[in-house]
Amino acid sequence: MSNLNFDTNAMGSKSVQYLIDSDPEIFGFLSDELIRQRKTLQLIASENFTSPAVLAMSGSILTNKYAEGYPKKRYYGGNRFVDEIEDIARNRATELFGAEHANVQPHSGASANLAVYQALLEPGDTILAMRLDQGGHLTHGAPASVTGKMYNFQQYGLTPRSKEGGERIDFDFLKQLATTHRPKLIVAGATAYPREIDPLPFKEIADEVGAFLMFDSAHPMGLIAAKVHPSPVELADVVTFTTHKTLRGPRGGAILCKEQFAKKIDSAVFPGLQGGPLEHIIGAKAVAFKEAQSDNFGRYGKQIKVNAAKLGETLVKEGFRLVSNGTDNHLILVDLRDFDPELDGKVAQEVLDSVGITCNRNQIPDDPRKPLITSGLRLGTAAMTTAGMKSDQMELVGNLIANTLKNRSNESELKSIKDQVLELCSKYDPYPDGNEWPGLSNFSN
Repeated sequence: MSNLNFDTNAMGSKSVQYLIDSDPEIFGFLSDELIRQRKTLQLIASENFTSPAVLAMSGSILTNKYAEGYPKKRYYGGNRFVDEIEDIARNRATELFGAEHANVQPHSGASANLAVYQALLEPGDTILAMRLDQGGHLTHGAPASVTGKMYNFQQYGLTPRSKEGGERIDFDFLKQLATTHRPKLIVAGATAYPREIDPLPFKEIADEVGAFLMFDSAHPMGLIAAKVHPSPVELADVVTFTTHKTLRGPRGGAILCKEQFAKKIDSAVFPGLQGGPLEHIIGAKAVAFKEAQSDNFGRYGKQIKVNAAKLGETLVKEGFRLVSNGTDNHLILVDLRDFDPELDGKVAQEVLDSVGITCNRNQIPDDPRKPLITSGLRLGTAAMTTAGMKSDQMELVGNLIANTLKNRSNESELKSIKDQVLELCSKYDPYPDGNEWPGLSNFSN
């Protein structure tokens, strides 16, 4: 554990001193984690750096309040102020995304997805969703997930790599599946798909077979808020999302829906799946929704995409292949095999971590390797964009990734790369002491 001075401002609350005094063991690891986030490159596509205001609300006294139910319809007393906060969160969400109804209580994106299934379906009903190894999520019917056990999932994927413009959503196959199986629900959205997802073709197919349309926008929701990704809110019956990732809020989930589904959705969340909501996190969601309404957030969203494109371009020059030959959102899916047929995702992730570059191994479409090994890496640019990096820095990051993997058995070279990572991170501290939070910077360049 580190003995370095801990900046309580970075945690959004002076009350961290109580933790220092009462539980130094846990505080030590918290301090170490802050140092890790400051001194390493965060390239996990699901992560971001929240503002000090979001951190302050997340760690606030609202954690003390039990508020089972919904505003004005609670099963406990003393909810005058948390009712106001939750209503603000719901109103800001509907205003930000142009939705008719919002539920801000889901603890996670997975909880939000399960609530939608419970609200609109019966066990055993047929759902179409993207296959896990093609870019889908566990809750899109993976056999290891409860969703795959409770419902009859038929899964679509991507066009073959060999096809011109390949590794894109295969709408012809999706339509064939829908016509054959007549699903009750079609799920759009992915967790490892580096392209924009147009909701219109999904809507057309859903209407043709009489299915509900749910859009899982966990990853691009911040880009949608920034108006640099197509919004599914008008077309989809239900939209689920997470409030972290590109939206840059606290860890949690939310659901937007047409007014006709509001009662069913609310009942599925509570009492269907959850008890008391996390009002401190709901308050932090409200703060994040307000931040996402700013002009600066729009610039940040644009810069995320610029940064991802530059990082991808650099990796291609270094000999890597990108799934779908590029990106037009915040993430990149790297196929390692063209770069080095012997290099797998597990080894690549671990050696990159050793020099301070944090990412995750990920299966690529039709991956011959097992999910714990993989042939790919998933990279995202949201966190380092928040920290202030732009395209020049992304080019450097791409070069550092390539040099690390080329020299993965060369200890002296790895040490040199680690020093370069530290130098770069020192210029882009996500929580600088005494300075303006980088997430409020101008991203216009």
